[in-house]
Amino acid sequence: MPPSVGLLAVLAVAFVLPGLFNHSPWKSFDAIGVEVIHQMHLSGDWLVPRIAGEPWLEDPPLFHWVALLFAKLVSFALPFHDAARVASGVAVLAACGFLYRARRSPVEGREARTDAATPVLLLIGTIGLMVHAHEAIPDLVTLAAASAALAALIRSDQRPVLRGVIFGLALGIAFLSTGFVTPGALMVTALVSMLVCAELRSAKGATFLAAGFAIAIAVACSWPLALRAHSPALFNAWLAQAVHRHGQFGANLSYFFGISAWFLWPLWPLALWTVWARRRFLLEAELFVPLAGFAVLFLGVSIVGPRQDINLMATLPALVLFSAHGLPTLRRGASAAFDWFGVMTFGFFAFLIWGGYIAMMTGWPPKVANNFAKLAPGFAPQFEWLPFVVALALTVVWLVMVLRLPPAASRSATRWAAGVVVFWGTFAMLWMPWADHIKTYRTVAAQLKSKLPGGQACVAGRNFGVPQRAALSYHAGLRIQGADSESRCDFLVVQGTPKHERDAPGPGWKKLADVGRAGDKAERFRLYRKDP
Repeated sequence: MPPSVGLLAVLAVAFVLPGLFNHSPWKSFDAIGVEVIHQMHLSGDWLVPRIAGEPWLEDPPLFHWVALLFAKLVSFALPFHDAARVASGVAVLAACGFLYRARRSPVEGREARTDAATPVLLLIGTIGLMVHAHEAIPDLVTLAAASAALAALIRSDQRPVLRGVIFGLALGIAFLSTGFVTPGALMVTALVSMLVCAELRSAKGATFLAAGFAIAIAVACSWPLALRAHSPALFNAWLAQAVHRHGQFGANLSYFFGISAWFLWPLWPLALWTVWARRRFLLEAELFVPLAGFAVLFLGVSIVGPRQDINLMATLPALVLFSAHGLPTLRRGASAAFDWFGVMTFGFFAFLIWGGYIAMMTGWPPKVANNFAKLAPGFAPQFEWLPFVVALALTVVWLVMVLRLPPAASRSATRWAAGVVVFWGTFAMLWMPWADHIKTYRTVAAQLKSKLPGGQACVAGRNFGVPQRAALSYHAGLRIQGADSESRCDFLVVQGTPKHERDAPGPGWKKLADVGRAGDKAERFRLYRKDP
């Protein structure tokens, strides 16, 4: 039997919730997203995204608006950063819903339910989404928007005006989340699909495109026009950043091909099989639209860059929808191999997570417990009932699915998705306090702030990355300025390595602090004060 809507919903929620809460903003993308949202909260300025008080125009602010609304709604029960991440969870669940609708057939039946469930299972099971789905990042809204756009485009011959409006809204939302690349690539996909796919090549297709294009332009222009009215200088700075290419095409393409091996696993082997198994039907809209969409999106991120794995997020809906067509056609041996590879792999990692947790809590075996203590100096593990019960429930449900799930075309995808859920869920429930102790900047920010005078001291930064500036600003209100401000600031923070102090400012400066994250062997922050 194919998984029911109820089981899909349980899997999706069980994937989204663990890891969304109970940890500080981590480097890199999560810290940046939370800080932008927090700056909006502090300043009341929702128009200009900021980090440490300075404009940060890498992404338009739609995600940050939504996250701030959630933060205001549920901050009474959650820390600000956890409350803001509720928007991330909602975006991932929305993407699951749109992908389900994209493959749902109007004719009910077992096969129709299998078709609709498969994209959701494949999305949950994609390795590259596992961590990023639990961060405060605009790309998750783009993930949902791309899912909605593809769902509308595939069936654009049915109710073209309504689906055109949905398509346009999705493109506008994608633009207001991460910029030009995704909506531009999806618009190119729509134009090519109307020319290639016979069922879309009609007057209805033209109506769909007209409605979609008009709505997309109206939605996408809203924030840039408001920014231009507010500050032409900031608008010009954003526009220059938005159209700027990061890196050479060849180097970008090589990078994205390389990381696709794990980021897009297990989608790309299924996609290759789908090309072969469905080769006679590749010009049909249900196959051509997602295949063309993935190709154009992949090309777009390779042209524009930068070389960051997160930029592949927008390609997931298209690849998921295309790969879903190949899963039912897998040979029995290949399907069984995929199934048991997932069972054995995620079972092994879940066993390791439980073993590590027991070692942390009991000190046995001593060697394993000592390894955890070495990696997180000062961490004192504490037993908590709720995370333990949730992790145990996830493990038991996964075991039941492994042992009792009857044979079906979707069983391999279901057990793979359930394996990802139990792997990530047990890690998030059992190891998250330990991981947060290692990765948080909270203690670093507090230690640096304790050495500064009251009020807003002028603090310059050297070798500072954006995530570090964001984290120190969020946790302690430290506004680290650029290295060009050293001459006018009385304090300087240098980011370096624990073993070397090569970038010390030299005579005329006194070192006040030398701090870093627990167990971090690559990063150190040294605070200096200019001699009077």
